[in-house]
Amino acid sequence: MTGLTRFPTDRRTLLRSSMLLGAGAALLPRTGFAQSDARAAIRAAAAANKATDIKRIQEWIALPTIAAENRNVPEGAAYMEDLARAAGFTGVRQIPTDGIPGVVGFMDNGAPQTLGIYFMYDVKQFDPAEWSSPPLAAQIVDKADWGKAIMGRGAVNQKGPEATFLAALHAMKAAGVTPPVNIALICEGEEEIGSPHFRQIAETPDVLAALRKCAGIFIPASWQGPTGAVNVNLGSKGIVELELVASGEKWGRGPKGDIHSSQKAAVDSPVWRLVHALNTLVTPDGNTVAIDGWFENVRPLTEREKELVRQAAAAGNEELTKASLGITHWIDDLSFEDAMIRLAGQPTVNIEGLVAGYTGPGGKTILPGRGVAKLDLRLVPSQTREEAVRKLRAHLDAQGFPDVEVNVSGGYDPTETAEDSALIRAELAAYEALGVEARLNPRLAGSWPGATFTAPPVSIPAGHFGLGHGSGAHAPDEYYVVESSNPKVAGITDATMGYVEIMYQLAALA
Repeated sequence: MTGLTRFPTDRRTLLRSSMLLGAGAALLPRTGFAQSDARAAIRAAAAANKATDIKRIQEWIALPTIAAENRNVPEGAAYMEDLARAAGFTGVRQIPTDGIPGVVGFMDNGAPQTLGIYFMYDVKQFDPAEWSSPPLAAQIVDKADWGKAIMGRGAVNQKGPEATFLAALHAMKAAGVTPPVNIALICEGEEEIGSPHFRQIAETPDVLAALRKCAGIFIPASWQGPTGAVNVNLGSKGIVELELVASGEKWGRGPKGDIHSSQKAAVDSPVWRLVHALNTLVTPDGNTVAIDGWFENVRPLTEREKELVRQAAAAGNEELTKASLGITHWIDDLSFEDAMIRLAGQPTVNIEGLVAGYTGPGGKTILPGRGVAKLDLRLVPSQTREEAVRKLRAHLDAQGFPDVEVNVSGGYDPTETAEDSALIRAELAAYEALGVEARLNPRLAGSWPGATFTAPPVSIPAGHFGLGHGSGAHAPDEYYVVESSNPKVAGITDATMGYVEIMYQLAALA
């Protein structure tokens, strides 16, 4: 990711990190190893387990749970249970919801500190025709400039990083080392449709009690770029996913079904009505949300947050960033710095897709009776999902579109975590101990259901952590690097040791 900044390595930071590393040594007598010996033993076990760890990812990819298609729901939940038990979790069970079940597990290591881990076991849809390698075959491919990678749906989002966290637990078990933290694992199978029932899992009484004991929770990640730098996110935008539907049946004008296009001279069009409704949601250039009252609860970026973005832009490579996005200009012809500030601070209304009438080869000369716009709304603090949906509905009604349906499929509020929280301090200390450049990012432009953890009743820090590289999430040819050809980027064994390191660093804060 871009638009980030390196954490300043001043004298106070170095002193704090040294204290953390020193404190960690006191945790290890019960393992039977000195601190350095424990890590060496774990690394040796991880290296020995490498083929098994890669196979674990490949086998998981071969069984896709796709919430949007209701595909492999029982099988995916059962498989997640098996993975958790094999890694050493106890009390593993499915949590029923009004939708797809979640899976939870616990690991009591008798430690004073508890770490929360969030997994999603569902993946996005895919079209095999768009892939250069079958999306469920999980074949090892060569990626130029990166090394050998597993290619498949879910490889990086999120099965590769998640299975690598499990690999850390397998390595510790094989090395005879007890993890220095207790672990609460919470998994869902609906993240890719906006986590509509995730709170039902998190607020199950014993799960809630376990989460509230956590010093923090993170989702495993593998976002190292060519320089090896990583991001420490202090927040993420929220999201609402929905469909707007205009139809002749609801409108009371236009056809109830498709009719011959010659009738347009005498008959109203529901699809044009949908287009006009969409036009009211944004300014004429499409760049700023125009929903009534949309910005009244938007918290502007603080000067600290803006400064983090400015530092990142100054250290970044604008041309490489543009090339990676396939663009030549930033929105409104902004500078790189201003575009990155806008990326972090601006809420959005985005059209994901438009579906109406005939979309096959050639024309069909019809007047469709129905049109659908698939939208996502990205939210910033202090907006909420409930507020966004309510204001969207009120806006459409006020603009004369009461018949346009708003069908929400999922979503959640923005996430914010304090820079001085135990989780963020542990992440920074872990990266520093591993010799990895860490950059504070005030807000991830993407979204994940971290607000379930940061908001009441859980109220704990939440973020992302991990080494390694992968790309292509939600796209064809998704991949996760397992053997890195770039010495600055972790392969699967080094990424495994990253998860080991954060456990020790978090334990040192107890």
